[in-house]
Amino acid sequence: MALRALAPLGAAANLVGERVVRARSGFRSVDAPDGWAHTPTESLTVNTEDGVALHVEIDAPETASRSRRHVTGRMPTVVLVHGFALSMRSWVLQRRALIHEGYRVVSYDQRGHGRSGTAALASCTIAQLGRDLSAVLDATCASGPVVLIGHSMGGMSVMSYVGQHPDVVRDRVLAVALVSTSPGGREMTEFGLGPTVGRVVGSLGPGVLTRMSRHAGPIGLLRKVGKGVQDLAVQRWAFDSPVSTDLVDLVGEMIFSTSFDVMAAFLPDIDSLDLGGDLGALTGIETLVMNGAGDLITPASHSEEIVRRVPGAEHVVVEDAGHILQLEHPDVVTQQLLMLIARAQRAVAEGIPVSSKPRVRRTVQDISKKRRVEKARASRGTDAAS
Repeated sequence: MALRALAPLGAAANLVGERVVRARSGFRSVDAPDGWAHTPTESLTVNTEDGVALHVEIDAPETASRSRRHVTGRMPTVVLVHGFALSMRSWVLQRRALIHEGYRVVSYDQRGHGRSGTAALASCTIAQLGRDLSAVLDATCASGPVVLIGHSMGGMSVMSYVGQHPDVVRDRVLAVALVSTSPGGREMTEFGLGPTVGRVVGSLGPGVLTRMSRHAGPIGLLRKVGKGVQDLAVQRWAFDSPVSTDLVDLVGEMIFSTSFDVMAAFLPDIDSLDLGGDLGALTGIETLVMNGAGDLITPASHSEEIVRRVPGAEHVVVEDAGHILQLEHPDVVTQQLLMLIARAQRAVAEGIPVSSKPRVRRTVQDISKKRRVEKARASRGTDAAS
């Protein structure tokens, strides 16, 4: 009854949302003209210590790229860990680029996300995600160097893992990238709404999401009626520059395919998170920290805290970028990841102590995307005039 009463209001908000999203997006050529589908070399299931089945995919390097390995030493396996309410699909563009450059890539859906199994809600903690990452590494790359790359909650999973296994990290981890993430602290569940409103929403969030999960059918119908509102929310909290409607749909599909119960279960743990002590294990490891200048979920202050605790860490801030950097500015993220791995390989080959490096902070722009947006806007203007 309540949902039916809200229908007219939802329809009006939906219309406004559709108009705003059309004005800010609709640039198909801005993102991935080839789409986001990807076929892995191998798919497998990894069972965690508590019996959750994790969906894991392995990408072998492209044959033509193997001859391009010019750095001395064994090529590392790159492990990609996705964020809260997303899936491994959020890394698809980096997977393509990395295998083209000659790297073996491992990706997986975290517990309760994507195609992985649903866990007991009490196990939805960052500490458990660190143990899940350990299980994936044991199953897919039990030996040899690895590069760990985590986005948002995936970055928390990586930080949790390095705190749990400092000896393994010292012996095997060549480099780490922490993208749009946080070791914990203030603003963790403010959602860019400011300290007063944000904390109220954050504290109410778990209960609201749990109640919504009991009405999955009606909520599903409401989503269809209110897609404009859904898209507007994705545009606001995921991005800070024009993106295609296809990309908004992709992110919306990942988010709203995640169980409300799972979201609710993780929020209290994320809200009370404190991984600062785990970051000491990254001393001596080549580390990249990235964030978007317009990120409303994990603002720049969270990245700065990681850099403060990791000697020699490189900090890259991307202008006109929101929370889901790897999809909004994929070329910039991929370039920075490849540079990270090359620096780490060079440091090993030349015996350069990473901890002796000065901290470097750079602000970068995605010039290529700016040009694509301008071209798309000009094309839309020409079409409208004709």
